[in-house]
Amino acid sequence: MDARRIIATIRDGGTPGRADLAWFAAGLADGGVTDAQAGAFAMAALLKGLTEEGRVALTLAMRDSGRRLEWDLPGPALDKHSTGGIGDCVSLVLAPALAACGAFVPMISGRGLGHTGGTLDKLESIPGVTTVLDEARFRGVVEKAGCAIVAASAQIAPADRRLYAVRDVSATVESLDLITASILSKKLAAGLDGLVLDVKTGSGAFMKSEDDARALAQALVSTANAAGCPTSAVLTDMNQPLVPSLGNALEVAEAMRVLTGAAGGPLAEISAVLGGVVLAGAGLQPDVEAGAEAIGRAIASGAAAEAFGRMIAAQGGPIGFVEDWARFLPEATVIREVPAPAAGYVGAFAGEALGLTVVELGGGRQVESDTVDPSVGLSDILPMGAWVEKGQPLARVHAARTGTADRAVKAVQAAVTLSDTRPEVPRLIRERLGP
Repeated sequence: MDARRIIATIRDGGTPGRADLAWFAAGLADGGVTDAQAGAFAMAALLKGLTEEGRVALTLAMRDSGRRLEWDLPGPALDKHSTGGIGDCVSLVLAPALAACGAFVPMISGRGLGHTGGTLDKLESIPGVTTVLDEARFRGVVEKAGCAIVAASAQIAPADRRLYAVRDVSATVESLDLITASILSKKLAAGLDGLVLDVKTGSGAFMKSEDDARALAQALVSTANAAGCPTSAVLTDMNQPLVPSLGNALEVAEAMRVLTGAAGGPLAEISAVLGGVVLAGAGLQPDVEAGAEAIGRAIASGAAAEAFGRMIAAQGGPIGFVEDWARFLPEATVIREVPAPAAGYVGAFAGEALGLTVVELGGGRQVESDTVDPSVGLSDILPMGAWVEKGQPLARVHAARTGTADRAVKAVQAAVTLSDTRPEVPRLIRERLGP
């Protein structure tokens, strides 16, 4: 086997064989493939694409590059994954809500990627929380709390761990084939009984057009079901932030407001829909509508918040976090309002630019070795369709230094389009794909 030949095959529009891709995935896992070769592989896949057969083969090869988990639990092992967006903290709400509905959620998540925040970075903004658990502790948290949100261990899909980091710093995040293989290699290795995928479309998503997002959803659903994991996808809007905050601790705060009944809105709505789909698919509810209602009851009753508190404590966080969560989250030293440069309706967001503004503030990574500041970001972002007078705040910047705050103010102003007419706000839930 030769990495150069495999890369050249993809570069020239061909599809490497299953044995070739299995060898390459093993080389990613054990270091036999260099960083340069991994980057060239990712770029070739982005520019030329893989066939459906190649995509399935790569996914299974990456899944099989490490350990595959099996579960013996008194309920199904279910999970959700989002393809990434701005202000997307659904996992923090949905995982404990599913646990409160009788499921077990062994959620293997990722860190920030490109302009989008990572669930692990958000969770680790809570003091003491660790997302790096060995298998025994991972199992213990799932059994005790009903859910765990963790990083893929060195034993789970190690090929993806390597390729994920390379994609983030080599401008190859948007590849449909690599997104599919990355998401599903970890999920399939987790031994799931069911999976729901939140596939984002719009200015704040990786897939900007609805057609591209639908193609990704179809690729994910067909690949996962072919591998034996019952999977559906929901196409959702990401033309504006899902919650009015971007940044790790700030998004945890938004999730806590929903879990404790202080807020609802799009985050609560999308959590109910996704939860309804996966609960119905696993037979825990008779249909999607009943499943969505069950998620709503779990949140309203406080059962989801209790499950979240158990998970946080089991992963090293404060025992009383849910009861006094605001006291524990870090706060930025510099907070600046973003004045509207003119009067008008909030007409559109350059979503990717907003996400990159948070990265520039230190809330994400520009290179793999960067340290994330959990306190920085944007808050109080006005929603699409809101009216603002000139000089009134469009949002607030949370920064570590005045210089970065000043730059972020200008970046947010440039990323928000103001209109004389009220815009039509896109539907949050576009469509559902899969069984």
